[in-house]
Amino acid sequence: MTERRSRAAPAVRAPRRAALAAGALATGAGLLLGGCGHSSANSASAGDGARRATPPAQAPAGGTAQAPEATTFARLKGAPRDTEPGRSTGGLVVHPAKPVPVLDKPGGRTVATLPTQELGGPTWVPVVQSSGDWRRVLLPSRPNRASGWISGTTEGLLTAHTPYTVRVDLSQRRLTLLKSGKAAGSWTVAVGGAKTPTPTGRTFLLADLAPAKKTPSPLVLPLGTHSATLDTFGGGPGTVALHGWPDRSVFGKAVTHGCVRVPQDALRSLAKVPLGSLVFIDA
Repeated sequence: MTERRSRAAPAVRAPRRAALAAGALATGAGLLLGGCGHSSANSASAGDGARRATPPAQAPAGGTAQAPEATTFARLKGAPRDTEPGRSTGGLVVHPAKPVPVLDKPGGRTVATLPTQELGGPTWVPVVQSSGDWRRVLLPSRPNRASGWISGTTEGLLTAHTPYTVRVDLSQRRLTLLKSGKAAGSWTVAVGGAKTPTPTGRTFLLADLAPAKKTPSPLVLPLGTHSATLDTFGGGPGTVALHGWPDRSVFGKAVTHGCVRVPQDALRSLAKVPLGSLVFIDA
């Protein structure tokens, strides 16, 4: 059985664990790792597991009858693109206690619904812009860099601040973890190959999955971004993730299907990072 490490955004200590529901198993760590190069430590063929992903039907939320849920499986129409992919924020993240309408602009048209859960765990998304009572948040759906506006006065909308950000330098093949703007660790990592590159831009830590089978990684950290060249990873939706890898020879190389493979000590540090924390991926 696959497990989820359930944690609210402000938490930095080891969270409690809970079993994933049956529906979440289909989107769990096994599907993410299956396409990130699990079959071969040095393989990055675009043909490995590449096929069209079929998003599951989404149940409409109250008040947003035709709006799709903004999940890692969805492809949204009309969601504004993140125009400042390199800009840092103050670390504000939000969690909807109930489904929240996502608009294309403050007071505009509903383009999606932000659900209470993502991949079986709580939804936490980063706020990247504010306008009065409106909050612009990043979304985990295709197309990459999708964003939308939610009302900051929504009943039950929880807020928190995370001190952590993650930066991945693809050219240097290096991941740096920052806490309150100061480096808390830096590691050489493996990134996407030439035909299956790791997508660049501003994204966030979407979920925290602990597979029952600890190899190749005891922890998988899906991000709110997807492969630009593969529609699916091993049956999943092509979600890019941070995860460990047992063969240290891959670090410093561009050999994955888009995921970022990290050493075990890096994975232990990343396990402390709250959901919703920003992840910057630079070319």
